[in-house]
Amino acid sequence: MRITILTLFPEMFDGFLTNSIIKRALAKKVVEIKIVNIRDYTQDRYHRVDSAPIGGGAGLIMKCQPIVDCISANRGDSSKIYMLSPRGKTFNQAKAIELSKQEDIILLCGHYEGIDERVNKYVDEQISIGDYILTGGELGSMVISDAIIRLLDGAITKESIDEESFDNDLLEYPQYTEPYDYNGDKVPDILYSGNHQAIAKWRKKQSLRLTKELREDLFNKHHFTKQELKLLEEGEEKASWELAAIEKGKKFIK
Repeated sequence: MRITILTLFPEMFDGFLTNSIIKRALAKKVVEIKIVNIRDYTQDRYHRVDSAPIGGGAGLIMKCQPIVDCISANRGDSSKIYMLSPRGKTFNQAKAIELSKQEDIILLCGHYEGIDERVNKYVDEQISIGDYILTGGELGSMVISDAIIRLLDGAITKESIDEESFDNDLLEYPQYTEPYDYNGDKVPDILYSGNHQAIAKWRKKQSLRLTKELREDLFNKHHFTKQELKLLEEGEEKASWELAAIEKGKKFIK
């Protein structure tokens, strides 16, 4: 897979490319990452890539010409162009999985007060990483790239991504390390039982519990399997969890 990032500040990616999983994925040729400086494509006599907004207003706006020429020079036959923008749908794990299956994506990072509106026709889709303001799209492009790369074959072990938070709209179950007792907090005994079936059942129940308690938005859109419904019927959670599910009008998978 190839990821090309178009930016005004390529130096921001130095640390991102030389550490941890990303560094190993590049070394193993699991992914190719190309950082492109939009400034290299300006035709402005003073090499500017921005100007004041027409009609007045605060700040500076990134100009059309450098961006469009940069896209044209780096776009391949199978490239999909994604612009980091608050107008885009919020990036999530499902989108990361979708993008990880593509061969060639280009991420366009905005900066300053925005990008000339006419650039929109040259991109395939806009993506947001959340409803808050950043100084530019560089950090967002790193978030998206990281989420994609770790899903690629060979980037990390398959076991590490088999059960993770947000799979099927559920948070991951609790994890523990030694020692067994730390300042009075003990590891649940079931995890020492050696009974893998019982451990798996406990972990699923904990996943459901944590999602309900901490991310009710995810819990409310989850489609329960028959096994999950049975787990919800067990223990102290039965009445409150069933009532909450019914009140939200949930659809159960049978």
